[in-house]
Amino acid sequence: MPDISPPDSTVEDTSSGETSAKEMPSPRRRWLWIGVSLAILAVVVTLLFAAEDSADVTLAETSPPAPIVSVLEVLPAEAVATISVFAELRPQWDAEIRSAVSGRITKVHEAALAGGRVAAGTPLFSIEKTRYETAVAAAELSLEEAKLALWHAENGVTLARLQFERDGTEPPNELALKLPQLRIAERTLASAEAQLEAARRQLSDTEVTAPFSGFIVKRMASLGQTVSAGEPLLHLSDDRQYELIVEMSEADWALMDHPIAGKDATLFHRDGTPLGKARIRQAGGFLDKGTRQPRIFLAVTEPRNGILAGDFVRVEFAGRPIADTLSIPEAALSRAGHVWMVDADDLLVRLEPEILFRTGSTLVIAAPEGSGPWRIAKTPLASFLPGQRVTPQGLEG
Repeated sequence: MPDISPPDSTVEDTSSGETSAKEMPSPRRRWLWIGVSLAILAVVVTLLFAAEDSADVTLAETSPPAPIVSVLEVLPAEAVATISVFAELRPQWDAEIRSAVSGRITKVHEAALAGGRVAAGTPLFSIEKTRYETAVAAAELSLEEAKLALWHAENGVTLARLQFERDGTEPPNELALKLPQLRIAERTLASAEAQLEAARRQLSDTEVTAPFSGFIVKRMASLGQTVSAGEPLLHLSDDRQYELIVEMSEADWALMDHPIAGKDATLFHRDGTPLGKARIRQAGGFLDKGTRQPRIFLAVTEPRNGILAGDFVRVEFAGRPIADTLSIPEAALSRAGHVWMVDADDLLVRLEPEILFRTGSTLVIAAPEGSGPWRIAKTPLASFLPGQRVTPQGLEG
């Protein structure tokens, strides 16, 4: 059979293959385009960053201004030292009232109940007094017998003297005049009087009264209880007279204007309320064994209302005058314990002050060398540096 295949089929396939091969790019050309694109992208990104940096950069032709600092201008001056110490307010009289006699308690007065306030001489307890009344009666009888014996002795001496006068002779000795019997009778009478006084005192002790005015802190005896001499009945605390025992450091003691005995100190409550005056009764003389500090003893004889025993009060003493001091606000002292000053060139100077004493919110420090005036930074900052230039503002005298 003759071949009926199209004669040009081979040629057409070849031509179509060549056409498709021409249309597809080669791998080298593809990587070339990728490299060009990445290069263009890198250039664009670089230009963007450069434009952003150039927008934020400004050329500073002048230095930044110095910070503003509020200062206080002070001059060296003389200051009177003020020493403040806290102390406990104690009653001057504070005691357990004990029974002076033995016996059964027959009555407990209402004033003897705990918490009550009593005046001096107020009845508190009554103790059975029968045997003490008997003792008083016996002492009175002994006294009368002693008086009778003395009368007999005096009469015997008188008769003996008259007898010797009638006879015209001198008595050979005191026994002839019965003088020893007279002296014995006189001593017996004195003893009888003392015994009667003691018996009456014991009888009066059966009525227990308050020896001083104050508060009944605690009652230890009850109605019907039999007590012995020396047994506690109640605890009484003074409410009229108080005392203070103040301890201070040697530095504060050196600031006092000695001698200080007889001078007054001012009392303040913890909230600052004045509580009156206290008189310095005694000061110094010895050191406390525990703290090794001198002690000051004060008496409060006329307490104001609001003073209570056991309260913690502030005692303020007026000390001696001190020359060349600076009075600055407490806020001018930094947390590190420094004071910052501004010199004549407006530069910061750091000073470690010698704090002499405090008065309220004011610090009194020793003035540095020089005549002043000194410009003190009122509110020091943690960023302050020695030699830093500042702009002082708000100068005050």
